[in-house]
Amino acid sequence: MIPLRGLAWLLALQSLGELLARGLHLPFPGPVIGMVLLLVALRWEPVRTPVAACADFLLSHLSLLFVPVGVGVIVHLPLLAQYGGRMLVVLVLSTWVGLAVTALVLYVGRQRPPK
Repeated sequence: MIPLRGLAWLLALQSLGELLARGLHLPFPGPVIGMVLLLVALRWEPVRTPVAACADFLLSHLSLLFVPVGVGVIVHLPLLAQYGGRMLVVLVLSTWVGLAVTALVLYVGRQRPPK
């Protein structure tokens, strides 16, 4: 029962984020706003405990979440054969760019003198 309360919190905060994004015409996606709301809400114990139970449940069944991706790959195998090389190049390059930017941010952050 507790994991269901956690799932309800997750869905409620995502829905609230979506409402805020659409209602206020914010330039951020609703789920991103919902994650920020979740970050704030996790400071409150009645939210933290059920969400932790829900997260444990979802993580224990994480492998099942890859089944739709595998089916999608099999269904679109001709597209993967046609564009697979390009997709691989884009994935590798974007991963390296993300790693480089993260390393640069960490490096610059360490160079600043402490306040």
